[in-house]
Amino acid sequence: MKQNTGKTRTQFSDAKYDFTGILQNHHLDLAPTTIDTLQVNITKLCNQACLHCHVEASPKRTEQMDLRTVDQCLRVLEANPAIRTLDLTGGAPELNPHFDYLVTRARALGTHVMVRHNLTVTFDGNPRTGESKEYLPEFFAAQKVELICSLPHYQPYFTDRQRGKGVFEKSIDGLRLLNARGYGAEDGELLLDLVYNPNGTFLPGDQRQLEMDFKRELHDRYGIVFSQLFTITNMPIHRFRDQLERNGTYDEYMQKLMTSFNPTAAENVMCRNILSVGYDGTLYDCDFNQMLELPVDERYPRSIFDFDFHRLRVRPIVFGSHCFGCTAGSGSSCGGALDE
Repeated sequence: MKQNTGKTRTQFSDAKYDFTGILQNHHLDLAPTTIDTLQVNITKLCNQACLHCHVEASPKRTEQMDLRTVDQCLRVLEANPAIRTLDLTGGAPELNPHFDYLVTRARALGTHVMVRHNLTVTFDGNPRTGESKEYLPEFFAAQKVELICSLPHYQPYFTDRQRGKGVFEKSIDGLRLLNARGYGAEDGELLLDLVYNPNGTFLPGDQRQLEMDFKRELHDRYGIVFSQLFTITNMPIHRFRDQLERNGTYDEYMQKLMTSFNPTAAENVMCRNILSVGYDGTLYDCDFNQMLELPVDERYPRSIFDFDFHRLRVRPIVFGSHCFGCTAGSGSSCGGALDE
């Protein structure tokens, strides 16, 4: 049964912010180039409830991918070697009861596994069951998982303001545990990437400069090292949109995104090479479309159980006004800036 404790919205229908019209004006045809990444949201349960979370994840959410759907994702990976990467997200993906199984089986297939890790679940554990997650750093290292960790800022105030009181200190402790197991070491094989997103209604700064700043400050203040920094624009959906509307700045922010449209960033949007899978197996062009319940074009397979690589490879991508968030300025994706 489909569970949903979030709000039902029609945020994608802002006709005055016409993304497809902008593409046409720039003579851009953004068709898929391949499917090399399967990005799978396996739970909306999280030990945090961040202000900017486009998933609206929290300790109150109950949505979980079941074992049948997990096994189907693994069958798709095994049958389609062109899909080289499994990108696991949530919520906190580690809170899905089949998380360890999915990671170990995917790694056994030779798939590169990325986990969107919030750094604090290691200490907080499962908010619904109390299950400990203290084993995670060792597990990640043993499976050679690439970790992508959100850290809004290297100063406590800005991180805690966005993610909750005390989160920065726990995040630093989490990074230290990962560093102790070899994560983030220069020229090492254990990749530890950080994600920065602005704490407000503005675009991220230059990714290279921010990475240098973060590396200097985190090393000098806390002795922490990491691999790369990814900058991500705050998407005007769900909690962040609610915040914009409460402050009366939604239209101002959308105008900023629209007037900052970058054709080069648009050509590199992540939906051209990934496919997103919801906890119930529904297929989406990206994680943001998933959260707005916008599945892939209805003429193409819409379930992981009907997966057809060659048909999905030629599907038209479903766009909406929120897509301006990925194409403004230097661009934004789950792997950071698109025009660097």
